[in-house]
Formats: sequence, C-alpha cells, structure tokens
Amino acid sequence: MNKLLSLFLIGFSTLLFSQDGINFQQITFKEILAKAKAEKKLIFIDAFAVWCGPCKLMEKNIFPLPSVKEYYNANFINARFDMEKGEGRELALKYGIRSYPTFLFLNGDGEVVTKNYGYMSEKDFLTIAKEANNPKFATFSNKELFEKGEKDPEFLLNMMRLYAESDYDLAKKVSERFFEVKKNDPLTKDELGMLLYFLKSPNDANYKIFVNKKAEIISLMSEDIYKQFDANIKISKILENSLDQKTGIINDEYFYKNATPLIGKADAETALNRMKVMFYPSVSNYEGYEKAALEYYKNSDNFDTEELIKAAWIFSEHISNPMALRKAEEWAEKSVMKSENAENTYILAKLYFKSGNKENAKMYAEIAKNLATTQGKDATMATKLLETLK
Repeated sequence: MNKLLSLFLIGFSTLLFSQDGINFQQITFKEILAKAKAEKKLIFIDAFAVWCGPCKLMEKNIFPLPSVKEYYNANFINARFDMEKGEGRELALKYGIRSYPTFLFLNGDGEVVTKNYGYMSEKDFLTIAKEANNPKFATFSNKELFEKGEKDPEFLLNMMRLYAESDYDLAKKVSERFFEVKKNDPLTKDELGMLLYFLKSPNDANYKIFVNKKAEIISLMSEDIYKQFDANIKISKILENSLDQKTGIINDEYFYKNATPLIGKADAETALNRMKVMFYPSVSNYEGYEKAALEYYKNSDNFDTEELIKAAWIFSEHISNPMALRKAEEWAEKSVMKSENAENTYILAKLYFKSGNKENAKMYAEIAKNLATTQGKDATMATKLLETLK
C-alpha cells in the first residue's frame, strides 16, 4: 500500500469514527464561540494530550456510545483541542488546564460554566453534561446571572470554585449568598472548606455563619482547630501587618503586642506559628519553618495526617537536625498507619535514611516502589533511594 493511500485511509477512518461518536467541530476557537452564540448553545471542549491514557480511553470507550453521541451532539457545540499544540496551548493557559482529560463547558462568551476532570463512566459523563445544560447558562454569563439574583446553590457553589483564584472578591460575594441560602442546611466538609477559605475578618458576612454553626463545625473538625481559625480570623489584619512581603521577615514583637490583648498569649503563639508554617516554605526560610513546625505540630493528634505528611516532606527535603527528623518520622508514621500510599511511604523511607536508620529506610523504599508501580505512578525517586541504600 503506498503512503498516499495509507494516509487517505487513516483520514477516512477518523472521519467515520467522528461521525459515529461526538461530532467535534474542526474550526477555530473564535469560530466555536460565534457558533455557540448564534445557536444559543453551550460549548463542550475535550482538553486532551496525545500521550494521555485516560484521554484515549474516553475517545475509545465513551465518546462513541449512542447515548453520549445523541446527547452531546443535540445540546452542545463540541470541540477537541490538544493542549500542547496550536490554539490548545493558549486555551490551557487561559483556563488553567494542568491535568488531562479536562472537560470544559463554556458559554458563547468563553466563560466556564463547569469544569470536570479524568476518565468517566457513561453515566457520569452524561450527568456532567445534563448539569451544565441549563438554558440560562447559554443566554447569560455567570456574572449576569449572579447580578440578577440567582440563588441556586449548585450554581453558586460552582461559581465560587470557578472564580476563587481569578476574581477572589467576586467569589467571596458569591460565597456570602451561598451560605445565606444554605444557612438552615447542614454543612458538608467541602462547604466548610469554602466557608473558611472566604472568611478573613469578623466583619465578613460569613463570620455570622461560622459562629452560629460552631457546634456543627466542631463535629467536622476538633474544637482546638475551630478556636485556632477563630483566633486567626480575629487577628488577620495584625498577621498581615506583621509580615514584610519584600523581605519575608515576620515581626514577632509587633504581632504579640497587638494580638495578645485580643486572643491571649497562648492562642497568639499558635496563630503566629501557623502563619510561619504556611509562609516560610514559600520564601525558603527552612530554619524558621523547622522551629515553627515543631511547636505548631507538637500535639500531632490534633492534626489531619495529610497536613502532617506535607510537613514531613519539607523536613525530609530541607532539615538535617536529628531531633527534628525524629519528630517528622512520627508525623509520617501516622500517615502511613492510616493508609499506605506511594507518597507517604517514600517520605518515611527518606526520613529514616536521613536519620541513619537504613534498615527501615530500605523496607519503606521497597514498599513505596511497589505501590507506585502497582498504582501506575512514577517510582523513580523510590528506585533511586534504593540504589543509594545498596
């Protein structure tokens, strides 16, 4: 078979496949927006990369299904973009796409209505489409709907997530309406996370929710953690003023002078250490981080193991003090005891290695390597550690 005929047959088979599945438009993004506006439809974009396994499985297993083809072709302007080529690079930057596949539903103005990720079953893939396919999303932008007084909780929750990074002030206003609408409903853990994310001052509307739902919130976190958040909210401005963003220096004296009268010495110390734990890694002040983390995580039973393993990772990378490494081992051990995975077992192995416990280091490096291989993750670091231990 000559090359020209081969290329023709490949192209023809692709055409047949596209006809048998979702009808992806072969036009520019600008033309897609115009088409969506003209037809008063939303846009569905499959954001993929050629090397992405789950992307290929979606293309093979889900896109051709009759129910999927029928619903997507009838209700959306569909398009696919390789996020590492041509227009796809611009779209990846514009919409903050960092994992594949990402499924975007946009209106004719290019605003994100919903964003979803990863391989999905037929049922889930249809569900996300039906959730997005509300006629008002095709007619009005998110901001217009919000300004018109939209109170649908799902819409508000989605809008909070979409604008949390790109327009914090707008997302904060959306959160206030969301929690007012939901004030008589129980909080989920995800909703609590949103509440705390947008809560910066006792003057915020959401602070009333935080206070009124104290008992409920304590059921989702410990009372000590609740008190810490409350203290941080009350002294947020003092925390901000005590930090020199240019030098990365925190003025302890200024902080204690202004915060202690409001929340007491003990809570002020906890709040300051929490700030240092959060801030110091970003400016590579690991000496300050070590001191603050050892004090802040002193009662490690009060903290989630996910937070502890992050601290253990920083210690494994940047701390050499034997006593500090032993404490980090305890944090990592708590995470491993709760649930072994490739990441926490590797961190524990590395901590054992740094503290000279080669036998335990080798054992957990082997576990980390096996778990990474089994779970389809990168086992390079665990493999390198094992080579060092030979």
